[in-house]
Amino acid sequence: MRERSEAILADIILSRAERKPDFDVLTFEHFSLDRGATPDEVRTYADLHANANRIAHELIRRGLGRGDRFALMMRNRPEFVETMIAASITATVFVPVDPRSRGHKLAYQLGNAGCRGVVCDSGALDAIAAVKSETPLEWILAVDVDDTARGVESLGHALAADPATVDVRLETETDPLQIIYTSGTTGDPKGVVFPNVKYGNYALLGLLAGYREDDRPYTGLSLTHGNAQAVTLGPSLSMGLRAVFSYKFTKSKLWDVCRLHGCTVFSLLGGMATAIYSEPSRPGDADNPVRFVTSAGMPPAIWQAFEERFDVEILEWYAAIEGGMAMKPIGEGPVGSFGRPMPGLDMKVLDDNDTECPPGTTGELCSRPAGQSADPVEYFGNPEASAAKTRGGWLRSGDMVHADADGWLFFDYRRGGGLRHNGDFISPGTVEKVVAEHPAVDDVFVYGVPASSGAPGEIDVVAAVVLVDGTDPDGDQLFSWCAAGLEPNFIPSYFQIVDEIPKTSSEKPQERFLVSMFSVAADNVIPRPAG
Repeated sequence: MRERSEAILADIILSRAERKPDFDVLTFEHFSLDRGATPDEVRTYADLHANANRIAHELIRRGLGRGDRFALMMRNRPEFVETMIAASITATVFVPVDPRSRGHKLAYQLGNAGCRGVVCDSGALDAIAAVKSETPLEWILAVDVDDTARGVESLGHALAADPATVDVRLETETDPLQIIYTSGTTGDPKGVVFPNVKYGNYALLGLLAGYREDDRPYTGLSLTHGNAQAVTLGPSLSMGLRAVFSYKFTKSKLWDVCRLHGCTVFSLLGGMATAIYSEPSRPGDADNPVRFVTSAGMPPAIWQAFEERFDVEILEWYAAIEGGMAMKPIGEGPVGSFGRPMPGLDMKVLDDNDTECPPGTTGELCSRPAGQSADPVEYFGNPEASAAKTRGGWLRSGDMVHADADGWLFFDYRRGGGLRHNGDFISPGTVEKVVAEHPAVDDVFVYGVPASSGAPGEIDVVAAVVLVDGTDPDGDQLFSWCAAGLEPNFIPSYFQIVDEIPKTSSEKPQERFLVSMFSVAADNVIPRPAG
């Protein structure tokens, strides 16, 4: 018989339910502008164990065998976590799908993974119905809907059943737990097969970050993304931390949630920091209980200003779902660096010939276990991409970086990207900081389009901005603001006024959609005045 393991999600929950059944480990706060105020939902370890077993029983009743896949598509709510645990119990594989996914992207993920069913909430039903005929879906279970006319059954029926413990069906720790798809910012996403054993690493992340027993982590990032699972959910479940989740990320309420619930740490990804920083300054910004922020991609241009304004410290790190990790501990290293490799990991900056780049020279960030070849990466149904990812024994990140003389690493651009304008490499973060500080700007993302000059490798800089409600676009004012705060070559060539910046579940702006909407002749595009 397989022994329990602290690396297995099902075993973690069972062990904690036996030792601390009444501990309120998860709180889902549910105030949001689109849902109104509803009571918070709290889950103890006993709740998670009982409900996960109910869902596990339902998955088995539907004929799912070991290794069978199903999609999990909902906003942050307790049933998401309970269904994750149920997958671990039953040795089935869940496929977390961003609940904002639509059309081709949604159909591709459901079809590519071979999902037999989907567990969702009502907000995903229309999108699923629109693509269902293109997918292998056999059933739909919704948290809050029972609509047999549409082929939708209620997960609530399963959760209302008498609790019945299901024996954990895993045979080994390497049995797959989930398939997490990459963001697909430049094309169809790839599904990274994620073994059960990797979940145990999340507790280690909490220890590495310096989480304390009295910390209360918070996130509004989607649980369909690896960051929310790794930085908030996993450490909290394993370490016994009282985590708080929002239904979705809302920059305007983040600090209020932290104050209300006494949250001491939360996680940010690059574009989120700029969005938060663009909120109007308030006298009480620094009056909050947050000790530090874990960040992946804090723009250097706002780093220190962010810390000072909100009286927090930044712990910067780098990690990819396929592997490889670096960290810049609080108070160590230069601002702007994402750190140095974690112990036990070789991490080098390599050129196209796999020669290590000298300090200050940009190359691809590559990693492997110290003295060994990189662990295999499995992209579901894509052996060619899997092999290419670890070519030559190195895990190829696709991120172009450089190191300084002391080994601190700095992100430059994604392979195939980079913003060069009139011979200068443009720092998007620098431009975004200045634009975000304009009182009429609610959110901003800077990207490039082919230069109107036609110069090879050159781009024109586009600042996509969301304006504060009720604000009329004033191009002259926006360009004058930039001229006062930026070098001439950094001033955007265009402002693109949009209702929202399309983003992934990790709040990463989806540049390709903005590019597809961009036209010099469009009414919402304001060109930089000549002169």
